[in-house]
Amino acid sequence: GALLDHEPDLVVSGINRGKNMGTDVVYSGTVSAAMEGNILGIPSIAVSLASFADEHYDTAAKFILKFIENFDKNSLPLKTLFNVNVPAVPYEELLGVKITRLGIHRYIDVIEKREDLRGKVYYWLGGEPSEKDDEEGTDSDAIKNKFISITPIHYDLTNYEFMAQLYNWDLNTSSKTEVKK
Repeated sequence: GALLDHEPDLVVSGINRGKNMGTDVVYSGTVSAAMEGNILGIPSIAVSLASFADEHYDTAAKFILKFIENFDKNSLPLKTLFNVNVPAVPYEELLGVKITRLGIHRYIDVIEKREDLRGKVYYWLGGEPSEKDDEEGTDSDAIKNKFISITPIHYDLTNYEFMAQLYNWDLNTSSKTEVKK
C-alpha cells in the first residue's frame, strides 16, 4: 500500500475537534474515515472531543487507549464501528461512559454564506444545536451530562421495515416490467 506495507489492526479516526453526534455522523469526515476502515473489515473508531477549544484532548486519548484494551477480550461485530464523543473536561471530571443511540442533532437556523480560497461560494451549517434533541439515552444527552458517549453504528442505512410496504406501491413502468424482491 501507499502508506503501510501491511493491513492495519485498527483505524482510529480523530481526535476530531468538535463533537460528531446524532445526524451529524451522516456528513462527518471523521466518521466517514472510520466507516471506510470498517468497510475494509478493520475494527474502527471515530473519536471526537465535544469542544472547539484546544483543550482536554488528553482526556479523549486516555479513554480511547482504555477502550481499545477491550478489543482483544471481546468479539467485535462485523459492519459496525464505534462513534465515540468525549466531553471536554479533565479526565477526573468524567462521570462515566454511556452506551447511546444517535440523537437528531438539529441546529437552530444558522446557515452562513462563505467563500473558499478559490473564491467559490459555499454554505456552512452552523449555529447552536437545539436543546430539544438531548433526549435521554442519546449521545447528546450523555455529553451534556459529562459522560463519554459510545454509539455503535453501521453503514447499512436501508430501512428494512419499510421495504415490505414499498413492494406494494405501483412502481411498474410498463406492463412488461415488475418490481423485484
